[in-house]
Amino acid sequence: MRVVLTAGQAGDNPQLLPLLDGIRVRRDGPGRPRSRPDVVIADKAYSHPSTRQALRRRGITFVSPERTDQIAQRAAKGARGGRPPAFDTELYKQRNVVERCFNRLKQFRDLATRYAKRVAYYQAELTIAAIVLWLR
Repeated sequence: MRVVLTAGQAGDNPQLLPLLDGIRVRRDGPGRPRSRPDVVIADKAYSHPSTRQALRRRGITFVSPERTDQIAQRAAKGARGGRPPAFDTELYKQRNVVERCFNRLKQFRDLATRYAKRVAYYQAELTIAAIVLWLR
């Protein structure tokens, strides 16, 4: 499990690419672990043109609704604004699995309020909570 922790006021979007760099998915058969997911499903917070471009360069399908300010900005450019990015609504519905996981993790009071001051302690609490949820 790869976890990237930042300060509470820090944005999530800048941490997406470092998080993806740390991914290692074991293959069913022999061979080294995969390091590139097929699809990234994210909410509107990650829907920035630079993020879309970086994932496109890596050959990763990105599913995220476009923010309203980006739609307006593209519309203001007229024909130079380009076409809207592709959006698969059926695939986006699978995002609720991650949201439900976050909600289950937040049932652990220490995680929800972040009592731990040190990153290592918080990461340990997160790992223990994930193990408890997995064993249920």
